[in-house]
Amino acid sequence: MLLTDKTAIVYGAGGSIGGAVARAFAREGARVHLVGRTGETLDAVAKDIVAAGGLAETAVVDALDEEAVEAHVASVDAVDISFNLVTRGDVQGVPLTDLAVDDFLRPVVNGTRANFVTARAAARRMAERGSGVILTLNSGSAHGSPMMGGTGAADAATDTLVRNLAIELGPRGVRAVGLWAAGVPETLTKEKLAAVDAGLDLDDAALQGLLANLANMRMTRRNPTLGEIAATAVFLASEHAGGITGTFVNVTGGMFPG
Repeated sequence: MLLTDKTAIVYGAGGSIGGAVARAFAREGARVHLVGRTGETLDAVAKDIVAAGGLAETAVVDALDEEAVEAHVASVDAVDISFNLVTRGDVQGVPLTDLAVDDFLRPVVNGTRANFVTARAAARRMAERGSGVILTLNSGSAHGSPMMGGTGAADAATDTLVRNLAIELGPRGVRAVGLWAAGVPETLTKEKLAAVDAGLDLDDAALQGLLANLANMRMTRRNPTLGEIAATAVFLASEHAGGITGTFVNVTGGMFPG
């Protein structure tokens, strides 16, 4: 197993991608700390992990709360992997000229704060031990995605944070890596889409049409699966990816050049 004897903290572990990554980490031998704001969803993921023979603990912590994050990380014996997958409050589907300032800034501020707070808390301890991996994920929209509101700016801030963390922490044995993933079918329910874009009121046929259009936008002409994204995260967290840092791995199926 690729992550035997590793300890991972997954922020946003109750979400679709966070839960899939947490389960994959556990299957590969990691002890996983599931962190998020909703205890019920965290408990459901933990139940799956334990039922499969894995090790999981849960903690209700807001990744935007600096003191709470620091206290939780301090309570963990050692942190080998820290993965931030929290939601940011993105608003999409509105032209920038019509978008409220707060709706534009919310994902930028929340995403940057959550990634910085969680990465810093883990990196301080990883640097003392001389090893560790900091991971994050965004949609890659910094490459240019119209009608995506503040998503592109938020992604660009995260991209830059990862690269600068890698430069500063590399000499101390710590890697910082990200994944770009966008439009993963298993995460795109009608309700979740409407929460981000109030103009999307889709029936089942329209949702399937949207997924087909997303597939046609990719070089592979198919949408990446949740399992593929989780498997990539496992690889990046493992020693097999020891030469990878300061970059983002494009898991969008080629939606844009990497």
